[in-house]
Amino acid sequence: MNWPDLINGSFELVGAVFTWRNYVQLRRDRALVGVYWPTTAFFTAWGAWNLIYYPALSQWFSFMGGVLLVAGNAAWVATAIRLHLTSRSPA
Repeated sequence: MNWPDLINGSFELVGAVFTWRNYVQLRRDRALVGVYWPTTAFFTAWGAWNLIYYPALSQWFSFMGGVLLVAGNAAWVATAIRLHLTSRSPA
């Protein structure tokens, strides 16, 4: 493990905390207002790529943080899509 990996992995971990907090807030609000969900979908895809890229560079701390970050983003996107679809269907 090297310093750049530790620093990058720390950013990934902090990002994961914020992402999971966004997920909790979206579940509480049950509304998708003022947010363009495809942006988070893009960063989820990028994060998924990082799960392939980091091990290729032997950046294991970044990989661990990335797993948590991608999981939080994916949970948020899935919830956002579900809310979007259910809000459009007639009651």
